[in-house]
Amino acid sequence: MLRGRRRVLTGALALALVARAAGAAEGSGDSGPPAMAFAIAPQPLATALLAWGKQANVQVLTASGSIANWRSGGAHGVLTPDAALDELLQGTDLERERYDPRTVVVRQRQNPNDATPTPVDPVAPFDPTTVVPLATVDVQGLVSDTGFKADTTRTVTRQETALADVPQSVTVVTRDVIESQQAVDIGDVARYVAGVQYVDGYGGSPLFLIRGFDAGHGLTDGMPNGIARTEDLPPLIGIERVEVLRGPEAILGDASQNNNFGGSINVVMKRPQADPVRTLTYSLGEYDGGRLGVDLAGAASRDGALSYRLVAAGQRGEKTPQGYGGGRGAYLAPSLAWQGANTRVMAGLEYVDNRVPGPDHSVLFGPTVSTATLATRTRDDPNDVSRFRTSRAVFELQHEFGGDWTLHSQGQYVRQRSDGRSLSYLSTGFVGSLDAVARSFRYSGTYWTWQNDLSASFRHGNVTHNVLVGLDLARTHAGDNGSGSIEEGDVVDDGNRSAVIVTRPVAFLRATDAFSKKFDTFVAPLDTTVQHLGGSWQTNAGLYFQDQVAIADRWNLLAALRRTSYRLDTRWQDGSPRRVDESRWIPKLGVVYKVSPEVSLYADTSTGFQPDPLLGKDGQPLPVATSRQLEVGGKFDLFDQRARLTAALYRIRVDHSVDLVSPEPPFFATPGPGQTNRGLEVEFAGRIAPGLDVLASLTEARIRNNDDTRPTGAPKHQAAVWASYRFGAGPLKPWGVGAGVLARSRSLGRTSADGQYFGIPGQASVETNVTRYGSNWRVTLGVKNLFARTLYAVNFDETFVPIRQGRVVLLTGVYDF
Repeated sequence: MLRGRRRVLTGALALALVARAAGAAEGSGDSGPPAMAFAIAPQPLATALLAWGKQANVQVLTASGSIANWRSGGAHGVLTPDAALDELLQGTDLERERYDPRTVVVRQRQNPNDATPTPVDPVAPFDPTTVVPLATVDVQGLVSDTGFKADTTRTVTRQETALADVPQSVTVVTRDVIESQQAVDIGDVARYVAGVQYVDGYGGSPLFLIRGFDAGHGLTDGMPNGIARTEDLPPLIGIERVEVLRGPEAILGDASQNNNFGGSINVVMKRPQADPVRTLTYSLGEYDGGRLGVDLAGAASRDGALSYRLVAAGQRGEKTPQGYGGGRGAYLAPSLAWQGANTRVMAGLEYVDNRVPGPDHSVLFGPTVSTATLATRTRDDPNDVSRFRTSRAVFELQHEFGGDWTLHSQGQYVRQRSDGRSLSYLSTGFVGSLDAVARSFRYSGTYWTWQNDLSASFRHGNVTHNVLVGLDLARTHAGDNGSGSIEEGDVVDDGNRSAVIVTRPVAFLRATDAFSKKFDTFVAPLDTTVQHLGGSWQTNAGLYFQDQVAIADRWNLLAALRRTSYRLDTRWQDGSPRRVDESRWIPKLGVVYKVSPEVSLYADTSTGFQPDPLLGKDGQPLPVATSRQLEVGGKFDLFDQRARLTAALYRIRVDHSVDLVSPEPPFFATPGPGQTNRGLEVEFAGRIAPGLDVLASLTEARIRNNDDTRPTGAPKHQAAVWASYRFGAGPLKPWGVGAGVLARSRSLGRTSADGQYFGIPGQASVETNVTRYGSNWRVTLGVKNLFARTLYAVNFDETFVPIRQGRVVLLTGVYDF
């Protein structure tokens, strides 16, 4: 989505120059610019013209009144700029007139039946009073995503850039994909993305793996999150789209404590817009329960300069099959924006309150999945739940100076609090026996991010430079002051820090016959353990330089360099202050060659940088982890630009990527083995026939640990395909159907007791749905895991084997009022 407006040059002097240039161009016999690929979605004509002008590199002036009331049907395909503009103007009473290769005037078509027709003299200069700038419009979503195919990304370059011009593999999951697949959370959204795995957690949050590495805390609107879990994220009704970036993202300032060498997930939030939105969404399904949400947007002033957005949602879940308490959720996000001639200001608030029950799970009593059994609950406590509360304030400022300079500044302040308890199992060190442990935790954290970018465009002959200079700062505090009751009857002196975990063993499980799944339960009178977390400040600062170079119509170059500075303020084990400072230059270089308007080939290299806050056995900070990725690929626009095929080959080398933390206090850590990850990823998204949209991905991955140990949670093959078809005629016209298959090969798990490997079987899951469309509503009835297969995560150990939900029936609907 493009943010900001292209300034419209008006005035008598400019028009006089335009008119003189028109005569020169007319006599030159220039055949006009060549055809190029256009993909401008249906939208208000004012924004469509701005999108066309940017893509064709042409200045647009409007004459004879405002065009704010017109709407364009868009322009798609390989077209000359003039043909694309004609397609945008279809159905209006407007016409174009070109004055030079860089300027076009759009004005009302002359009517020969007028009583007093206006004389047309192409040589005569125009009256300046007949020329007006484009109407003030909200340009959030200037080039909107329609269908399964997206055309732009802002995250990779911090500027709106065509995906075909980005030398990197990027997946954009659009709203149409989210709604077609009946996704209810971010985990659902990522299922069909190549190279992405979703791993369940217990005693910790679920996480995403990208190209074999933890995706870290991710980004929100392109801003790195200091602390973020899946439970802190808003419901999908508040999200415009999800972008999956592949490769190290330290260049963007993402320095999550958990390494993100394989990529990052960026969540793009819904923002104010002048176009009205009045949408009610709902869903009802087993386990997930009921969800209800409302999305409101529109102009808040008569001239449309002030706009708003209000998103609210609630969720009430059912109990799980093992009896854990039902989930709850609440979300509220108001925001307001003002659009002036050269300035846009936006401010918003968000509040997330999620109550998450413990996940259903089993345990292993041997180094095979066949020994899995449901663990007998050692206490009747269905209230093993965790609560996550997140408050976020956000602002955005964009101002266009003279000389094509633009300032973009945005920031966020986030405060998170979580608490809860769970009953889980820990390895005793002996095969066939586990400790049942009651955990309680309380955690709070704060972080803020501030990004500032100054950009400009320069042209020298057939070379165009889009230059950006950025300065950003982020600060994270994990563990705020406070104290209180942690466990029932257990008041913990937490040293005036509130980020603590209380662990109290309550039972001991011993397998008497693992293969027949028999076990005994013993009470284990062991001591309670209190583990302090957080209490540290982390500061990240960066100076960012970037140049996007377009050379004629064939070559695009992306060169970026970041100076990252990292500071960690915490304490040594004796309580004395400790400070860790690290700085590093982080380069990124990529090139795109356009074989044709439909085919782009690219190559890219990027660097990862991950400071580590943990201490080693010698009491000193662990060394910084670094990585390097090489990637080559191609992007192919197919089916008249309505679909895109992306293929990427990559190799990522990491010197050390995993910290091995001792299981007993004082929890010393040592660097884990480095890795070399290689793979092939292929994705397809778009419309291949009228009414038929397809999304497909294929992943071939190989991971090698540098210490020759076998990698866990790394299936070699992964594939997914989803197709949605809406009937276009006859009695079935109001109906649509969708179906998909997700499959992966086997992977390995490893026991924490003695390090034995065990196989996690491959799996395939089928889902389908049917939709009934009305004039302003839609209802979808779907079934996930249609054949009720036993589904496993890609990685787990003997203490926690997540049980994926069986066959699930889900009803979702949308009503526009």
